[in-house]
Amino acid sequence: MGIRSWFGLDRPEAPEPVRSGPPTTEQLLGALDAIEQQAREGRVPGVVLSRLLRVTRIVRQTLPRLDNLGLGSSQGFSVMATATDYLPVAIGNYLRLPRDWADTRPIAAGKSSVMLLVDQLDLLGTTMDKVYDAVCRADAEAIIVHGAFLEQKFGQASTGGALGLGPDPVQVAPPPDPATSPGPLAPPQ
Repeated sequence: MGIRSWFGLDRPEAPEPVRSGPPTTEQLLGALDAIEQQAREGRVPGVVLSRLLRVTRIVRQTLPRLDNLGLGSSQGFSVMATATDYLPVAIGNYLRLPRDWADTRPIAAGKSSVMLLVDQLDLLGTTMDKVYDAVCRADAEAIIVHGAFLEQKFGQASTGGALGLGPDPVQVAPPPDPATSPGPLAPPQ
């Protein structure tokens, strides 16, 4: 036994734990499916289910454009956390309570658990609407930038544009000058 053994330096190094990255789109969609199924099986009231489905619909619409928000954006994190944490926790907390108690007993500010859950889902829905608008706005700005490029390159659409290939080959003939024109043609006889 050498000195290295005393200090534990002869042991092989343990491999570093594998760190998972952010969830994939498929994992996020699976989380949304799971929370919708949990709510249906738990027979949440219609007012809760409709709000839950509104939030999951908006998240589903946002997921394909999530990359537009940029790596590590707070809005992207909010979408991911809504699918994997905020919705499951909110619905799970509600489902653990007895229905009659959750739906009738005031627990905070005179509101029952079901009304507090509705408020939470409304807040998530409004927030996800704002995120979706921000994602779409980024795509819309790309249209504006591209349009400005095209106008700079070819001119405005209202003037017919120009390709910059030399003189415009299509020109409108000027109206005839009555002083130099022979007048109307006489009908053939």
